[in-house]
Amino acid sequence: MSSLRSMMLLLIAVAGGGILSLYLWPPSTIPGQSAPAPPDAETIHSEIRAIEALPQQFPEHGAALFFLARLHARLGELPKALALLKECAALDEGFDPGAAPGLQVLKDNAEFQELVEQARRRYPPVHHAQVAFTIADKDLFPEGLAVDAEKRLFYMGSMHRKKIVKITTSGEVSDFVAEGLYGLNPVGGIRIDPRNHDVWAASDPAETRASELLHFDAQGKLLERYSAPGAGSRDLNDLVLREREVYTTDSFANLVYRFDRKPHEFTSLRFPRPIFLPNGITLSGDRNLLYVADMLGVIVVDLRTGAAQDLVPDAHDTLAGIDGLYWYKGDLIGVQYGTAAYRVMRWSLAKDRPTIMASEVLERGTELVNDPTTGAIFQGHFYFMANTGIANLENDKIVDVSKLEPVHIAVVPLK
Repeated sequence: MSSLRSMMLLLIAVAGGGILSLYLWPPSTIPGQSAPAPPDAETIHSEIRAIEALPQQFPEHGAALFFLARLHARLGELPKALALLKECAALDEGFDPGAAPGLQVLKDNAEFQELVEQARRRYPPVHHAQVAFTIADKDLFPEGLAVDAEKRLFYMGSMHRKKIVKITTSGEVSDFVAEGLYGLNPVGGIRIDPRNHDVWAASDPAETRASELLHFDAQGKLLERYSAPGAGSRDLNDLVLREREVYTTDSFANLVYRFDRKPHEFTSLRFPRPIFLPNGITLSGDRNLLYVADMLGVIVVDLRTGAAQDLVPDAHDTLAGIDGLYWYKGDLIGVQYGTAAYRVMRWSLAKDRPTIMASEVLERGTELVNDPTTGAIFQGHFYFMANTGIANLENDKIVDVSKLEPVHIAVVPLK
């Protein structure tokens, strides 16, 4: 979730480091003219080295190639970027270079155009979802969505209005935490504690307040707030609850924290490789395994031992760049932006090893995946925000008022 938080584009835009630069620093598009060096070229080169140092058996080779292509495009190294995209396309793993803003510098290149046409032919629209209800407010710019199954209430955070609303299953909307109350920052990831109906949320950094982990009671009263740990840029994104622990991704610092609710301490988890823009996060049904999504795939952590390893994707598929990530009956459900084109996915997990056995596209290439970010599972259905409008919000300013529209919550059955 941010999502950058996912907030998709904003999610990516707040991610910091090389990922942020992929979208905010425009390389030269004049043929024959070199692009000016981006202000964070050193960071980008460092990220390139880290990715190139991944072991040969790294299971998400296509994701690494696609990410590297965008990094080299960011540096203005367009022939290298194009070569990497060709190599990625040959793997047939679902990536769509034409949907990546950072690759538009190549849009007039004939070979790039052919790669885009190839991707569009290979990955046509898939439509299974429908609109469940519509939120009339046009300027919420939501990022996080959660459900209290027992109370039959959805909770949705607002990036722009800096509040949390609750929504009935018939679509009636009211404030859970009103705008201006508690001086909230933009609200991102949200989770519900089923034991007492408390609401936990993460917020983005703002000019006067750091990114925070927030705890509200069932009536919307703020009980606790904790700033993200450490110096430098921090952005607590998505979160998941486990007894006395909260696990949350930090998209700016490229970290994942365990927050202990007793001593109120954040501890960084250890991973077998560098992570980039960690975002979606979920727990297995027995709550012993933690799944963390980043730009290169999904890492599964055994919380009993601390052992962590990359989840192996299904053939000709990828787990790269998942915003909302959820566990459902031994499967993973995700809202994915890492292929550049948004899609809602279901991945079936092997019972005895960290491997995806089968992949199913639930929605792709339709109006119901127009800036989606996160969702919630309720009564065997996956509800997700179809059109958050995040791309129309920059530095908390609405870019084009004429593009504002009500937020549609879509739903797709999970058979």
